[in-house]
Amino acid sequence: MAEPLLIGLNLRAFYRLKMGGVRAVDGVDITVPRGSIVGLAGESGCGKTTLVNVLLANVRPPLELLGGSVLLDGLDVLKMSREEVRKKVWGVKVSYVPQAALNALNPTKRIIDLIRDAVRQHTPATDQEIVSMCKRRFEELNLPFDSIYRYPHELSGGMRQRVIIATSTLLNPQLLFVDEPTSALDVSTQKQVLRMLLDIKNDRIIDSIVFVTHELPLLRQIASHVYIMYAGKIVEYGPAEEILLEPQHPYTKALMYSVMTPEPESRQRGIISIPGEPPSLISPPPGCRFHPRCPHAMDICRAREPALVELRSGVGVACFLHHSKEAA
Repeated sequence: MAEPLLIGLNLRAFYRLKMGGVRAVDGVDITVPRGSIVGLAGESGCGKTTLVNVLLANVRPPLELLGGSVLLDGLDVLKMSREEVRKKVWGVKVSYVPQAALNALNPTKRIIDLIRDAVRQHTPATDQEIVSMCKRRFEELNLPFDSIYRYPHELSGGMRQRVIIATSTLLNPQLLFVDEPTSALDVSTQKQVLRMLLDIKNDRIIDSIVFVTHELPLLRQIASHVYIMYAGKIVEYGPAEEILLEPQHPYTKALMYSVMTPEPESRQRGIISIPGEPPSLISPPPGCRFHPRCPHAMDICRAREPALVELRSGVGVACFLHHSKEAA
């Protein structure tokens, strides 16, 4: 088998604040196979965006990297200087569509002006070359080419999101991170964005995608692999179809039950909210971090932190319900 495109090992990154260290990423392992779409899911505040920043080697105060490594196509990006990462990695090997990307566009500049600024961070392309790049990519993705000459407020929210995704691929990066790309979009526009992401992968414009979301059912439509994150840790991972149809961790089940899906059993069950709220990452609870909200919590869950163990090849869960000897 080919080596994975990206491997993150034992990643630990805290926010250093006056009141203490926020354990946003606390011992995370993650792998992105070549040619895959990997979903990263969890509630707001669980550390997803921070993990993406670490994987991108975008670590700036108050965020501090305490340990771990990130191998991108064999290159350890966390050992590179920020200037090396800016020139050799961002936009070239990886690209990033940030959360709230619709608000990140400068309203006083046309889309082509923003594209020109971004492209020239990496290559001394002429105006004509940049326009040609845009024309080719927009035609490939069935986007109206004249939209690059418009201001952000002249485009709909869905069109802005698709334009941002298209421009993030202009330099043909291998890996694209998209953080909550469907938030604040209606259902039909969400479908268009998901279709576009599938197209840029299937057409080999990029190799792989990391799709970050809090809407777990969305991942059934797009992801091949899924990682579930809670309170700075990965609690379950595996093939998307297997994890989303038969989740093993109580938190994954709770995420699925908290959103209405088209399946008949979902309509019969209705929406079940997750009790309580996510813990403080300054002082998370002892033992399993989900135990204060878990309907299956046992004494061992309150005393010890469950290891993330592999139930079978490619499927892992951090829950004592599946650690047979310790649970017994």
